[in-house]
Amino acid sequence: MASKTLEDLADGFALFDNWEDRYRYLIDLGQRVLPMDDSLKTDELLVRGCTSRVWMRSEIVERDSRKYLHFEADSDAQIVRGLIYILIVAYQDKSLEDVAAIDIEKAFENLGLGGHLSPNRRNGFFSMVEHIRKQCSEA
Repeated sequence: MASKTLEDLADGFALFDNWEDRYRYLIDLGQRVLPMDDSLKTDELLVRGCTSRVWMRSEIVERDSRKYLHFEADSDAQIVRGLIYILIVAYQDKSLEDVAAIDIEKAFENLGLGGHLSPNRRNGFFSMVEHIRKQCSEA
C-alpha cells in the first residue's frame, strides 16, 4: 500500500510496537524510491549536511498558473532512502504554497523519528528539507 499523505505514513509507523520494527519499515519505504540515473549523481547535486551521500535534483513546474515542486533524490544509504520517501510523500508535486505550509518538523515528530534517529540522520533529513525550501523560495 502506497502512502499518500503524511498521516498515512504516521498510521503505518503506528502499526509497529517497537523502534526496531519501525526502523525496518523506514528501510522498506526507501525501496519505493526510484533510483536516480548514475549520470545525475554529481557533486553539484549532492546535498550538503548529510553524513551519507544524498543527491537531489528539483525543478519548479508551472501549470494552471501555479508553480509546483517536482524532485528526485537518491542516497547510498537505505535508511536515508526511507527519509527521502517521507519527503516525497510530503512535498512531491505540491504547489509552492502547499510546500510552504507543511510543518515538516511536526510531521517528523508524529512519525516518531525524532527520538530514535541519530543526530546525524536527523541533521541530514533537515538538510534535505532546507534544500527543498531553498529551491521553492528561489522560484
